[in-house]
Amino acid sequence: MNDRKLLRTGIIGSVIAAICCFTPALVVLVGLAGLSAIVGWLDYGLFPILFASMGLVAYSLYLRSGRKGPSPTVVIVAAVVALSALLFWLGFRYALGISIAAAVAVAAYAYYLRACVRRQSSQLADTKETIS
Repeated sequence: MNDRKLLRTGIIGSVIAAICCFTPALVVLVGLAGLSAIVGWLDYGLFPILFASMGLVAYSLYLRSGRKGPSPTVVIVAAVVALSALLFWLGFRYALGISIAAAVAVAAYAYYLRACVRRQSSQLADTKETIS
């Protein structure tokens, strides 16, 4: 799977999980299907899916940047597990705040990767100018 498909999959997964977490859309659908007994347990699956999708976005951004620096795979997996465990431990009291913080962290990582690519391309252009 290439980085473009990974990015698209991560964004779509994040959006769907966020819609299902923060709106009653999934509750209505599950209720219509006659499975309303599992409504109380939905968050235990949806938030880890949301964080895993954000991790997929971060990893695909790393791949798109040309693999600058060490692989963030271990950090991403640790962050997904830590955020999910934190939400379970806090009883979902700060779910919105933690989810927004995770989204901001992914955005900051994207900005950092973009800055690294820009810096490297400007250094490459400077090197070419000094050679010619």
